[in-house]
Amino acid sequence: MTDSAIEIRGLEKKFPKFRLGPLDLTVPRGAIYGLIGPNGAGKTTTIDMVMNMGRNDAGKIQVFGLDHREHEMDVKLRIGYVSPDVSFSAWRKVKRLIHFVRSFYPDWDDAYCTKLLDQMGIGWNDKIGTMSFGTRVKLSLVLALAHKPDLLLLDEPTIGVDAVSKQQIFSELLATVQNEDRTVLISSHGLTDIERFTDHVGMIKDGAMLLEGPTGDIVERFRVVDFEYNNGAPPPAVPGAYMQERSGNRWRALLDTEAGAREALQAKGAREVSDAPVTLEELFVALAKEE
Repeated sequence: MTDSAIEIRGLEKKFPKFRLGPLDLTVPRGAIYGLIGPNGAGKTTTIDMVMNMGRNDAGKIQVFGLDHREHEMDVKLRIGYVSPDVSFSAWRKVKRLIHFVRSFYPDWDDAYCTKLLDQMGIGWNDKIGTMSFGTRVKLSLVLALAHKPDLLLLDEPTIGVDAVSKQQIFSELLATVQNEDRTVLISSHGLTDIERFTDHVGMIKDGAMLLEGPTGDIVERFRVVDFEYNNGAPPPAVPGAYMQERSGNRWRALLDTEAGAREALQAKGAREVSDAPVTLEELFVALAKEE
């Protein structure tokens, strides 16, 4: 048995104005993995490739050790998928939609589905066409969870939902992983939530992986450092040092401690003034805008 729920190696997908990859990504079994990156970085494309919605040009994708194309049906039966682009209006009412979807899953749990609907404030006879966008997202999450999949693929599952509903969603995801030994891959711009609820994170930009690993390790790897550099010129470029602000002779930089950036700056004459930890959001902003 593989230790990875998802293992992507050398994935490439080319579009007229965008190229994903080559991309390597590993989601451990039982993890809540946050996939983050700027708009257009390739997050949704990566999730779509796992679901075999579009053919990859190169590379391999395995889900629980199974090839995502060769064993597509077996893979999809083990996945719960949520996307803000999914529309259910053709079924008109919630109960008709649920009766349709449940027919595809032998492990569908009616009692659990009813519990989730109640928690999300959704009625069996509710009309889908009159639902808010956020409520439709919550309905999509109910459908994804009710057959108790081994893997949840969630593309922006909290977009358009209020703070209370967001808390409900993440609480249910935590309970799902902790109680059922399931795996979650979540793509979201809610970086505070990602840092709080995930145990692994991958950050991509322009179709390439920048960082990947345990969330705590990734955040602890970087520091925000204020330092003085007084010859009037910008500090020299140093691998792992991302300059953010300047005030006179004082500079602020994000430093990658694994790259030895602090030591390299000190060797070039920088005098450290202060040192502080970073949040995942601060790290994301600094790396996402770095050219």
